[in-house]
Amino acid sequence: MTGMLHDDQLTGLDESHLVEIAGGHRLVPEVVEAFDALRAAAAAAGFDLAIASSYRSFARQLGIWNGKACGARPVHDDAGCPVLMDTLSPVERLHAILRYSALPGASRHHWGTDLDVYDAAALPAGRRVQLVPAEVAAGGWFDPLHRWLDECMATGRCHGFYRPYAADRGGVAPERWHLSYAPLAQGCAARFSGELLRACWDRAVGADLLLRAEAEAELPALLARYVTVPEGWC
Repeated sequence: MTGMLHDDQLTGLDESHLVEIAGGHRLVPEVVEAFDALRAAAAAAGFDLAIASSYRSFARQLGIWNGKACGARPVHDDAGCPVLMDTLSPVERLHAILRYSALPGASRHHWGTDLDVYDAAALPAGRRVQLVPAEVAAGGWFDPLHRWLDECMATGRCHGFYRPYAADRGGVAPERWHLSYAPLAQGCAARFSGELLRACWDRAVGADLLLRAEAEAELPALLARYVTVPEGWC
């Protein structure tokens, strides 16, 4: 069992707990072993289980967050339509982003336990993975893979992986493609707090977090809705 992550590893400021695997992805060693076993089982079932996204640093999450907050990156609603961010108040922009993107320091992708997956064999030639609901919905390219994963999870054959937000609880949107390694990730989630997140923001040298004032003004409610809800954050 990998040791408990320290605060900087938990918030994406330190990546010394990770190892690199094919494709440049990084995960905790124990998660690599479990994913290799799941990938072998998927191959036997006719799928090419591949990683679209794994570890993400605080700096990377900050770039995603600030890009969406300033309008440089698109923000989408549940139907996949662009949100007109310039028509929203700062608090409304905050919640629109949180539907699909975590606050820097509060992403499961910081831990090295979580990854977004797809079936490389089902991806049409010349197309790129977008990680959008249509890809994993009934009839989507990757629906057969995820139906197989559903069966594996239901029968205890998923090598420790689960979907942290398979259902819509009013905060983070469902993401069928996101898998989390429960033996480690659930311990990380249990340690998270508003104090840890604020300390991370203060320690991140040069970090200019857009919408920080709005986030801090309602941080307990944000944590309850988007972060410390049962089984999930993004």
